[in-house]
Amino acid sequence: MFKIFAIVFLLLSFSGCATVQPWQRESLADPIMIFNENPIDEGIQQHFIEHREGATGATGAQSGGCGCG
Repeated sequence: MFKIFAIVFLLLSFSGCATVQPWQRESLADPIMIFNENPIDEGIQQHFIEHREGATGATGAQSGGCGCG
């Protein structure tokens, strides 16, 4: 029973690994793949949170934190 469970676990864990070729990245970069429905509203909300909290970071964007970025 343990061997069957181990084999199934290994097969499932390896099934999620895939190499993406450069010509396949175009379809993965499609806007339909974005999780949030409105990225402009997400950016406005993030800007508001950065100023309310007085800190920026962990979003990939760089600014001075003074509200001008």
